[in-house]
Amino acid sequence: MAIAYTGTTVLVTGASSGLGEEFARQLAARGADLVLVARRIDRLELLAAELRASHGVNVTPIERDLSTPDAASALAAELTERGIPVHSLVNNAGFATRNRFEDEEPARIDQEIALNVGALVALTRQFYPQLRSHNAGVLINVASTAGYQPVPFMAVYGAAKAFVLSFTEALWSEAQGTGLKILALSPGATRTEFFDVAGAGAQVGSFRTSVGVVALALATVDRRNPPPSVIDGGMNRATTIMTRLASRRLVAAMTRRVTGRGLS
Repeated sequence: MAIAYTGTTVLVTGASSGLGEEFARQLAARGADLVLVARRIDRLELLAAELRASHGVNVTPIERDLSTPDAASALAAELTERGIPVHSLVNNAGFATRNRFEDEEPARIDQEIALNVGALVALTRQFYPQLRSHNAGVLINVASTAGYQPVPFMAVYGAAKAFVLSFTEALWSEAQGTGLKILALSPGATRTEFFDVAGAGAQVGSFRTSVGVVALALATVDRRNPPPSVIDGGMNRATTIMTRLASRRLVAAMTRRVTGRGLS
């Protein structure tokens, strides 16, 4: 049975573009009120106005850099002060860097870890009690197919997504019997602005659409007993199975040939 989002509020991070924007669109179409968080407030306000007009839902855009210290607690405090509850959470905000590890700026690495791992854990912890008390909430953490194997030249990103995958699947087990549905969503290459930051060389496989990826995630949590994680795309699922069967040496070497394209 499909989840009834009408009358509930979903917090979506990284909502100014890509998967976050698409989550907002599909959730609004199903009646959810939204809190949209990202750094680009102009885009959030345009999206909020569109969704209010199209679906008659309440949309609260909030400008926030979630990679900064205490961003999650400050966001939670602001929503409490404004009387906005959070019934479901989509942790989508994140970015990737692609380079030889020794050539990456230390500050950029710190920011990548802070957003992809630290903010996701902090937001989950801040809002987890509300999600649990709702007894019908949803927690979707966006992982990646990069989390299933080592990713040379994107070492920090791959390791961060492996953390997200493991962390989310562990919470899924802890939440059994509570009414809270938890899912790690692992897309592969998706046609978003992600590659504007990571670079075209980060692409592994053919592009899939944000619409399909988000539809898969929402359809999965609609199931009576959803799995702890889902991979978008048949080829992506087959590839992750093969990486588990091959030696770690071989997997790292094969991935290096793809992600190392164009790097000296």
